Amino acid sequence: MAVFLASASASASASASASASASASANEGAACNVLAAGGSLPVITRPFMQQDTQLLCNHGYAVLVSGVTHTPLWAAEHLSRASVQAAAHLHRAGSFYEDSRWPGGSHLNDFAHSGYTRGHLAPSADQPDPAAQFETFALSNIVPQTAALNQGQWARIERTVRNLARKEGELYVVTGPAFHINPMPTIGQSGVYVPSSTWKAVYSPRRGKAGVYVCKNVKGPPRCDIVTVATLVRNTGVNPFPGIPDTVQKTFWRLPSPRRLDDGG
Repeated sequence: MAVFLASASASASASASASASASASANEGAACNVLAAGGSLPVITRPFMQQDTQLLCNHGYAVLVSGVTHTPLWAAEHLSRASVQAAAHLHRAGSFYEDSRWPGGSHLNDFAHSGYTRGHLAPSADQPDPAAQFETFALSNIVPQTAALNQGQWARIERTVRNLARKEGELYVVTGPAFHINPMPTIGQSGVYVPSSTWKAVYSPRRGKAGVYVCKNVKGPPRCDIVTVATLVRNTGVNPFPGIPDTVQKTFWRLPSPRRLDDGG
């Protein structure tokens, strides 16, 4: 996956730069693969969505960002029982900041007075150490989310997934936005796309099962559903787990209800 797309008319020096960028991107992808189920990071299945994308690898998650939507398109994590337990004992702190690696990204003032909160894709509460937690506050990990969703059902889903990671021993988790509204609402001078919904895909290697939480990004009480990975791919153009069998992607897994939390993690 190229960090930057070079035009056919680029000069020789630009071509060399593009080759270096592609090589750097390949190295970035290899470093991120430890976060991917089956060693395969999520893939974009719709070519038009691949325009102006960049892969960023962090301590605790990998993220694909878009210079078109000015948001991340997905964030991938590998949660283990040990990492979640360590995260539970870490003091939660952090401030949002603009990601200097992403020239086409959103800016802090895009969210000011927008009516939307800054919603994490990879949650800060998933991270087992301060460095990993700090990186989750980069705007490359953030989408506009309503307060009703971000502070309500979505927070409960994040806690539920951490609880599930404790029980299963490990989980692969991919989170992203969906854009289904036309015309597309945006915020700020950057024109940051506002998702119509956000989703969180979960794969348990122990069970060989996968499922997806999907929540409407609305200002009233949000509606959340559970769907198959195959349904998510068809509706969003993102395959969170290309490294798992098609049969697993097509099989429904009834994930735990976020209304039923058996501890405070």
